[in-house]
Amino acid sequence: MRHPVSRLRTRALAVGLALAASALLPSGSAEAADQYEWAALGDSYTAGVFVGDPRPALGDPARDGCDRTTNSYPHVIDQELAEFPPGKPVHLADVSCGNATIDNIAKTKQIPISPVQAPEGGWPAVDTQIKRAGLGDQTDIVTIGVGGTSLPFGDILTKCFTLGATGQSCRDHYTDPPEGEESLQDKLARVQDEYIEMLAHVHQTAPGAKVITVGYPAVLPDEAGACNRLALTELGLITHADVDWLRDDVLEPLNSTIQRVTSFFGDRYVDVHSSSVGHDACQPADTKWVEGICGDAEDYWPTRIPGTLLNCAPLDKHVTLVHPNAAGHANTAAHVERAIRIALLER
Repeated sequence: MRHPVSRLRTRALAVGLALAASALLPSGSAEAADQYEWAALGDSYTAGVFVGDPRPALGDPARDGCDRTTNSYPHVIDQELAEFPPGKPVHLADVSCGNATIDNIAKTKQIPISPVQAPEGGWPAVDTQIKRAGLGDQTDIVTIGVGGTSLPFGDILTKCFTLGATGQSCRDHYTDPPEGEESLQDKLARVQDEYIEMLAHVHQTAPGAKVITVGYPAVLPDEAGACNRLALTELGLITHADVDWLRDDVLEPLNSTIQRVTSFFGDRYVDVHSSSVGHDACQPADTKWVEGICGDAEDYWPTRIPGTLLNCAPLDKHVTLVHPNAAGHANTAAHVERAIRIALLER
C-alpha cells in the first residue's frame, strides 16, 4: 500500500498538473484524442518481482520470466495517471525485467531467471528492452531504472555475506581483488561507460522522448550498528564494517554515477535514496521499505533457492534478497510520477 503521506502529496500534485496540462490543450482538438506513450525500462527494482500479482498472470502463456508485478512503481504510477490524466491518456509499455543489466536495455538479449513457474529447460531469451517497448519517434517518456545488476550489486552483497560468516572483509576483497576480478573502481568505471552508451542508444531510438533515470533507494542503514547480524530478515552475517562500506563506497557511488551521466545528457534524474533513508532493510517490519535476505512476499514467491543452503521457510519468510517491498515501490512511484508529469508539461 502506498505510504499515505506520499499518496496525498502525489494526488494533490496530480490534480494540479492535470488541470494545468488540460488548459494547455485546444478544446476539441484532434491532439486531445491522442495518448502519451511511456516506456518503463529497468531491472528487478523496477519490475517488482514479489510485490503484488504477477503481470502477466500465473499460467498466462505470455509470461516471459521477467517478474513484473501489479504493485511495482510503473504500475502504481499507471493507475494514478489513469485516474488523473496529464491532459490526455498515458499508455504504458512496461518491459522491465528482473536481473536486467545496462546492456540488456539496448545492446544484448536477456535470458530471464524467474523461479516462478519456469518452463522446462528455462526461459527463452527476450529481446532488448528498447525493442520490446517499441521505442521510436512517437515515444514521449522513457523511465529507466538499471545499473545494480551490471555492477553487480547482488554478487557483491553475496560475497560480503559469505566472507562475513568467517569474519572476513569483502571491502578488502574488492579493494585488492584476486587476479582476473575487477576492483570496485573498475566496476564503477565500466558501469559509467555502459550507462553512457545505453542512454545514447535510447536518445537515438526515441529522439523526441523525455528521459528520466531512477536511482536506487537506501537499502542500507546510515548506522551499520542498526543491523542484527543474526537476522536473515535483515542483512544476515555481513559485518557492520562492510555494511558501511557497501553504503558509502558501493551504493552511493552507483547512484552518483547514474546521476552524473544523466546530467551529461540533459535528462532528469530521480533521487529515491534521500526519501527512503530510515526505511532500509535493517528497520522493523512496519518501517522498512526494503526486505532483507529473507522477507515478506506473495505466496507464489519461493522460500528457498535450490542448490544453496538459503532457506527462509523456517522463518515463515520468502527469499527477497534485499529488494523493495510494496511501500518502497509506492515511495518510488510518488517521485517518478512527479517527474513524469513535469516532463510532459515541458513537451
